[in-house]
Amino acid sequence: MVIIGSMYKQILYKLKRPYHFIKTGILDGLKAEIQNGFPSNKLKIITITGTDGKTTSSTLLYHVLKTAGKKVGLLSTVAAYLGNKSIDTGFHVTSPQPSDLQKFMKEMVNQNYEYLVLEVTSHGSYQYRDWGVKPVLSGVTNIANEHLDYHLNYQEYLAAKANILQKAPTAVVNADDYSYQFLKKKLLTTKLVTYSKESELPKKVQKSIEKRFPESYNQMNAKLVYALSKLLHIDDTDYCKAVDSFEGVPGRMQFIPNRKRLTLVVDFAHTPQGLRSALRSLKEQIHKNKDPGKLIAVFGCAGQRDASKRPEMGKIATELADIAVFTAEDPRDEDVWSIIRQMKEKLTTNHNKVVSIAERGEAIEFAINSLAKPGDTVVVLGKGHEQSMAYFGVEYPWNDVDAINKILAGEHPRVK
Repeated sequence: MVIIGSMYKQILYKLKRPYHFIKTGILDGLKAEIQNGFPSNKLKIITITGTDGKTTSSTLLYHVLKTAGKKVGLLSTVAAYLGNKSIDTGFHVTSPQPSDLQKFMKEMVNQNYEYLVLEVTSHGSYQYRDWGVKPVLSGVTNIANEHLDYHLNYQEYLAAKANILQKAPTAVVNADDYSYQFLKKKLLTTKLVTYSKESELPKKVQKSIEKRFPESYNQMNAKLVYALSKLLHIDDTDYCKAVDSFEGVPGRMQFIPNRKRLTLVVDFAHTPQGLRSALRSLKEQIHKNKDPGKLIAVFGCAGQRDASKRPEMGKIATELADIAVFTAEDPRDEDVWSIIRQMKEKLTTNHNKVVSIAERGEAIEFAINSLAKPGDTVVVLGKGHEQSMAYFGVEYPWNDVDAINKILAGEHPRVK
């Protein structure tokens, strides 16, 4: 029965592709392409994908091009930008529908923009939401186990990511990542340019990256952007100037000022690899202090998404953080306590490090006001920039940064 069920899921997954080719691609994408005059042909498009870090990388590349005097737009999971004008993309948006994307590109053409930096997700590409996009360059941060609730297995997920990259004549790939050998074999007609931890950069470039990004994973994101920048003929001086002035992305390793003598951080990490990288980076920064405090991590796992990562993320948090507060993160139609129980399944030790509080606002408040002492670090993970929480088909207004600021002001924010 298990084998039959697996085969049935595989068949359904394969059938989604031609279905979206007709529904999303032909009926929506092609129609919108014709109506808007094939705007992709008049723009230099750079697509960026990956499991973690694609929004930071996309935003940094956009900032580099803008600093170099290029007329550039950005479309990411956080927001859309035309020059300095920000356009909110709404709740839980990944890749827009083709009609919206084509309209956005047409507006860019009308305003004589030259470049578009486009963040592309595996879901979006598999469903042909990037219909009509003809990138001149593509880049990938990493490809770790994620979205297996949709793509079924890692090989299918890899194939979906490869499909994004092979649309460009040149792709910049991470030679340190597990996905590299697969991409090398898959992307036979695409020129591959690599970057890695060992990549030798000009001294001033390396210095700028290390000064702006203490996190090793963000240094890798910056190396990807540097490789893309060189292929776009951006001068090192402009690149360094952009890195030095980069303000970051809302909800990505965002530090919240406060008077409690705490280090308060919000980050979007919602995968095992992302969680591990974020906690390791903060741990390294803490250990540089003369009097290092505790690291307290507040996070959950999303409902109706890849459940296999829940026990792994629970284990990672208890190994790297001093205290882990398990809570809600978009439970959708699942019971929060059931998800939290699954997060504890791999815990053979460190049970004493776990605090379970289902209500996210209460969990964050408890971490800041009851667990943390001056000198400690509290990091709230998983939601980042998002502006809502999903419970049983309802999107309730919620933002982690806003919640922390309310707690600091003496309020008691709750999701619902």
